[in-house]
Amino acid sequence: MDIGQVRETFDTQMRRGAGELTPEGVVRLVEGEPPGWAAVVWSGFTQDEGERADRAIAAQRDWLASPEGKGREFEWKLYSYDGPADLGERLVAAGFTAEPPETLMVAEVAALPKEPRLPEGVRLETVTDAAGVERVASVHEQAFGRSADRLRKGLLAHLGDPGMRITVAMAGDRPVCGARMEFHPGTEFASLWGGGTLEEWRGRGIYRALVAHRAGVAAARGCRYLQVDASDQSRPILERLGFAALAVTTPYVLPSER
Repeated sequence: MDIGQVRETFDTQMRRGAGELTPEGVVRLVEGEPPGWAAVVWSGFTQDEGERADRAIAAQRDWLASPEGKGREFEWKLYSYDGPADLGERLVAAGFTAEPPETLMVAEVAALPKEPRLPEGVRLETVTDAAGVERVASVHEQAFGRSADRLRKGLLAHLGDPGMRITVAMAGDRPVCGARMEFHPGTEFASLWGGGTLEEWRGRGIYRALVAHRAGVAAARGCRYLQVDASDQSRPILERLGFAALAVTTPYVLPSER
C-alpha cells in the first residue's frame, strides 16, 4: 500500500469532501440540529499561513455562538501533517482543549481476514433495536470508564440506517464488546469505531474478531479501505492485522455556548 497515495485519497474523500467549505478555507461538518455535533475536519493552511489560521479559528468561535452553532459540541480535528506546524498551539490559545491523540490507521479490505474467530461461548449479534443499543452503551461505559450518553443518542438515531452497522459480542446474556462501522457514500472508505472490551474478556481475540467481521461486511459492500482512529491499546492489534499508520490525529474541543 502506497502510504502517500492513500493519505492523499483519504484527505480528498474523507476530509475535503466531508462537509461545507467555509469562506475561511476550512471544511466544517455539521450533524443534526442543535445541540448536535460539529467539527472542522480539514484545513488547507500552508506552514506560513498562521494569521489566516487564526482568522479561521476565530470564525469557528463566532459560528459556535450563532443560532446554527449555539449549544453544539464542537471540535477541530487536527492531523499531524496539517499546517501551520503550531496550529495546535494556536487552537489552545483560542480556548480549545486537546484531547488524547489517536493514530489514523488504514488497511485495504482485500488484505484483511474476514472470518471472525471467537472464543467458545461468545457470539456476534447485529444491533437492530433499543435494547441492543443499550448493551453497546453499557459495554462502552464499563470498558472506557466514561458516560455513553452521546453514543447512546447517536446509535438510537441511526437504528435501521444502512450507512451504519452496529455489532455486539455476547457471552451468554452478557455483552462483552461493542463496535460499529460507518459507510461513506461516494468514497472508498468505511470507518471502524468502538471495540471496547470488558477488562476480564480482553486478550481473547474478541476485538480482532470484530475487525474481521466488519471487514467481511465492508468487502460485501464494495469498500476498498477500512479506516480507524486507533488508541494506544488497539494500535498493536491493528498493525498485526495489516493496518498502516498514516498520521496522528488530535481532537481539539471547544465548550459549547449554551
